[in-house]
Amino acid sequence: MEEIALQQKAEILIESLQYIKKFHRKIVVIKYGGHAMVDEEAKKTIIQDIALLKYVGMFPVIVHGGGPAINELLLLKGIQSEFYQGLRITDQASMEVVEMALTGQIAPQITADLNAFDVKAVSISGKDAQMMQADYLDEKLGLVGNITHIQPDYLLNLLADDYVPVVSPIAFGPNGQSLNINSDEAAWQIAKALNASKLILVTDVDGVMADQHEPSTLIPQVDVARIDELIEAGIIRGGMIPKLLACTQAVQGGVERCHIINGTIQHALIFELFTEQGIGTMVKQSL
Repeated sequence: MEEIALQQKAEILIESLQYIKKFHRKIVVIKYGGHAMVDEEAKKTIIQDIALLKYVGMFPVIVHGGGPAINELLLLKGIQSEFYQGLRITDQASMEVVEMALTGQIAPQITADLNAFDVKAVSISGKDAQMMQADYLDEKLGLVGNITHIQPDYLLNLLADDYVPVVSPIAFGPNGQSLNINSDEAAWQIAKALNASKLILVTDVDGVMADQHEPSTLIPQVDVARIDELIEAGIIRGGMIPKLLACTQAVQGGVERCHIINGTIQHALIFELFTEQGIGTMVKQSL
């Protein structure tokens, strides 16, 4: 039995070799969010996977979400959240909490976890060097931004110096005002600006499924041309819609592939990138 197990491991390594070669020195933007940020075992394997990507010669860039940290900190500060059309209204007091949670707690923790694997990670804000510039999305939403420009030089310099950037989705707004940015939008915009090979959205679901309650109906590949059709058919719905729209924007903007994976599955990143069958849904440009 031990010999069989060793043989299987060898076969997995051999299978991964073609993908390691293909993605060598390619930029991969990873949107890291959902339960994978709070489940300790999931966090551990995601960090291990990112470290492996770096060690096999890829250039990972991480854009993180807020997880429960923002809500917990708002509650601690006694700040009540209000919503407009399903989006959180962000006033100045809330913005200070958002920035505190993202740049003061979450990003430094991800950075420390990667550094523990001897990966040179650095936590940055989209405001740094005016890398992520934005205007107000809607005055009724307060300090919520819509990205107008990504200046990639800062990120490219970090990658050239062998760092893994961990980006908080806070943008440089008018007069230097901090603006809260949807992390999916930040991820696809950064992937496009960096001409990344891949954008990977780490979520809590396996990917796009024909039947939301039946994992065996996972759709492994989706052409961007079919996304509107799948939305109209109700196959893509709810929180999956903005993720597929982010993938569409990325792929149409020059990113080769966008992947949606379940970060609570151990080593989902490795399975998706380095195996033939993958583990999630890959979005690609129509032929």
